[in-house]
Amino acid sequence: MTTLPSKIIAFFLIILASPILFLVALFIKIKMPNGPILFQQKRIGKNGVPFLVKKFRTMRMGHGGSSITVAGQSRITPLGRFLRKYKLDELPQLFNILKGEMAFVGPRPDVPGYADKLVGEERKILDLLPGVTGPASLKYANEEEILAQQKDPKKYNDEIIYPDKVKINLKYYHNKSWWLDCKIILQTVQAVFK
Repeated sequence: MTTLPSKIIAFFLIILASPILFLVALFIKIKMPNGPILFQQKRIGKNGVPFLVKKFRTMRMGHGGSSITVAGQSRITPLGRFLRKYKLDELPQLFNILKGEMAFVGPRPDVPGYADKLVGEERKILDLLPGVTGPASLKYANEEEILAQQKDPKKYNDEIIYPDKVKINLKYYHNKSWWLDCKIILQTVQAVFK
């Protein structure tokens, strides 16, 4: 989807989802009063330009630690687990789409450092707007559970999952189309409500 239609769709979705956005924000304030409602983190966007991705906060404050999240970690609150399960924590990214920083479909934006590992043709991935969902997101919908089973989650992510995501995202780059995006969105909705 091109940027302008995506922005228009995001605008109307924000209006339609405003009651849900309000309720989630209210629950976060009640259940996790210490800290902000939104979690913002620097990610790498199109052409390697950094931006702040927005999500509803799902973790306790002051947890520190790795940028890799593993299922069952105590830093994720019970409300946070619910929000993550149904992808409600991702709703604020509609504002990222509205600002033109993200698209509905594309490679998930990485934290700084990972884009530097892209070499040669892999760097074409940075020509794309990062997405709220994408083919790699679908394949690794249970990524936190996969990482929880590993002795060294970060090493497994860096050596197995991340290189596979790069291959998937490069394939998406070469086959990107409006119809493919619609198919990925539909598959994402089905995966959330499975």
